Amino acid sequence: MIKINCYVIGMIGTNCYLIEDEATGALAVIDPGDHCDELLREIDARGKGLSYLLLTHGHYDHILGAAELCERYHPTVCASEKELTLIAEPSYNLSKKHGLTIAPFTVDRPLKDGDSIMLGESEIRFLLTPGHTMGSGCYLVDDSLFSGDTLFCTSVGRTDFPTSSTRDMMRSVERLKNLDGNYDVYPGHDLFTTLDRERRYNPYMN
Repeated sequence: MIKINCYVIGMIGTNCYLIEDEATGALAVIDPGDHCDELLREIDARGKGLSYLLLTHGHYDHILGAAELCERYHPTVCASEKELTLIAEPSYNLSKKHGLTIAPFTVDRPLKDGDSIMLGESEIRFLLTPGHTMGSGCYLVDDSLFSGDTLFCTSVGRTDFPTSSTRDMMRSVERLKNLDGNYDVYPGHDLFTTLDRERRYNPYMN
């Protein structure tokens, strides 16, 4: 089982998640959109370092704080194998558009659809869900779905960016809709929700 802390950070309020495996205390961060003192203090207070840095996709508002965490804690950085070019290219990750410079970092473990990561005793499964970007993905662990900018509360991510595809987004949302059971959904922005709620109220799942 995992514990989840959320920090709303960066220019446009990205949800950055600190997840902890309860059995071992192992930690992972999902989508560090910028520097966050509170996040750093919490990691330091646990005294376990940081095992993984998990990226749902490569837009600047989800990776701007990655290099700092890498330098400080040396986690294993994971992202879709299809997202590596976008992460490295300023015109694709939208940092150039906003006049930002992203400090370089390395994706240590490029992920394929269905790959699993062990955070202590908790298994985290990667689902490739293209649409918002070509390599966008979600992370499933226990009864939690970290959906990045694929699935929001009653909405979905934009598909007007480099490597975006509306057709792919609709297929990805259909895939999430058809997952067995219910999940607590932790999106990349705005409100938490549940998969059952989205099945009922999200117009893109009808």
